[in-house]
This record gives sequence, C-alpha cells and structure tokens, in this order.
Amino acid sequence: MGGTVVRGVTSTAAGGGERADAPARLPEGSEDASRVAARLRELIEGHRLSPAQRRIARHLLGRPHEAVFLSSVDIAVATGTSQPSVTRFAFALGFSGFPEFRDDLRAAMHDGPVAAATELGPVQAMVDSEIRNLELLRDSLGDTRRLHELAGALAASRPLPVVGLRVSAPLAHLFGYLAAKAHPDVRVLDAPGSALEDGLSRARDAGAQWVLAFGLPRYPRELRDGLVWARKAGLRVGLVTDNAAGALAEHADAVLTAPVSSRFAFDSQAAPSVLCAVLVHAMIDALPVREQAAIEHFESSAVRRRLFLPD
Repeated sequence: MGGTVVRGVTSTAAGGGERADAPARLPEGSEDASRVAARLRELIEGHRLSPAQRRIARHLLGRPHEAVFLSSVDIAVATGTSQPSVTRFAFALGFSGFPEFRDDLRAAMHDGPVAAATELGPVQAMVDSEIRNLELLRDSLGDTRRLHELAGALAASRPLPVVGLRVSAPLAHLFGYLAAKAHPDVRVLDAPGSALEDGLSRARDAGAQWVLAFGLPRYPRELRDGLVWARKAGLRVGLVTDNAAGALAEHADAVLTAPVSSRFAFDSQAAPSVLCAVLVHAMIDALPVREQAAIEHFESSAVRRRLFLPD
C-alpha cells in the first residue's frame, strides 16, 4: 500500500491510517516540533474559524510535538468537539480532509532551519498576530483621504447616531464616550430591531445626516437590517468593519477597515480599537474650534472637582 512514511509512522493516502511503531510524539522544543508549530501558525493565520475550530487550533498549537501523530478522533475527544468538526477544520484551512492536513504538517519537518520567529510560544504568537494587524492598519492609513472625509461628515452631522450591536457594542460606546467630549449631540444605539429603527428615525428627524456603525465579526443580521433602515430613512452610513467586501459593506456609503485576529477564543479587536481612536481624533480635528474647546473646559472642570486620582 502506498503512503508517506515519517519517522516510523505510515499515513495512507486514502484513509490516513497510522502504524504506531514509533513514539507518538516529538521531543518538546525540538527543531521538528518548532517547524510543525510554525506551519500551524502559517496555516491558521488569516482564516476565519468557528469557535469549535478555534479550540482545535489552540489544542494543536499547544502541542506541536504531538500534532503530527494525532488522529481526528484523538483531537475531537481532547477538544470536546466531533470528528466531523475536525474534518471541517481541515477544510477551512484549504485541505481536502484531515489526512492531507496532517501530511502537510509532517512535510513541514523537512523544510529546513526554523526561523527565529517560530521561537514564540502559543500566547506570544497570538499577540504577534495582533501586532501584524496593527502594522496592516498603519500601512492602510498612508492615504488618509477617506478617513478625513468620513470624519468631516460625522463632525457635521447633528445629531450623530453611533450604532454597535453584540460584540461591536463596546466600540460604539467607546467612540460615543470620547466623541461626546466635543461633539454636542452623540447618540449611541445598541439595541436591535424596532428600538434601533426608532432611534435612527428620531436622529434623522432631528437633523442627522450620517450614522456611524461598527460591524465586526460575527456580523449580526439585525445590524444589516438597521443599516438598510438607516438608508431608507435618508441617513448616509459610515462603517468600521474588518472587510471592505464583507456582508455589511454594501449597505454603507463610506467604509474604514481594520483586521481582527481569530487566534484567540474570541476575536481580538486591537486594530479596530486603534482605528476607533484615530477616527475620533480626526473627527475632533474637523469640529469648529469652539466645540473643540469643550475638551479643555471638561479638563478644567475635572481638576476643580477632583474627578480623577493623581497619576
């Protein structure tokens, strides 16, 4: 029977079966284990994984010395998922099935010297993925025309509704909290359905021209419906999201993007948080000087009232 032999373990092309005639692990910290870890990180980076698939990814990243010897059943049992979930994990990474995925990891052991970056531990690699996202955001802001055009439009909208549902709600509240220090009428809307429609309609009736929405994965259906409603009500839509071609972008008039990391149990939003701060900064710059002065007035009042503890 044809197959690929790796250190005494035989993988068949059809079923990926194994013959346990060698230790079922590599030495921890070995060059081979480091190569496997590097290949795992390379495969996972940039793919959107489901919560179950993320558990599988974390399990393998934490055990690169075992990963090339594990069966789909082994992984399913260890992660509390199912064998089909492990197969779907392999599909999500671009393989035809789990045996092909595992063979790819085994091939990585012969790919030459491991780069210094692969010395990172699993948690460090998660943080490193966010550093790369921040670098991507930095590079995307080399041309700030779209940023300043949207910031100017938001500054001029009175009132300014800001929408965020589910996981995006904290960013909407952060933007609203900071923007309200200078903008005279910011309204944060975080309730879906008819309550969101009512809030958007009242803002439009009060003179609003734009709404700013935060739409990060996973995208709520209610947010899409809210953006559709906003445009029907006559509002233009600014959107902060992770993908300019994503499910929400077609319902927006202006889109700013920042990547999220799916390496953690839940998406990490370091880059969108920075983009949120950048957009607030640009919007305040676009406000009239008398309104920008409200920030200084607040700081003076905070000192008088001793709102904050000394540094």
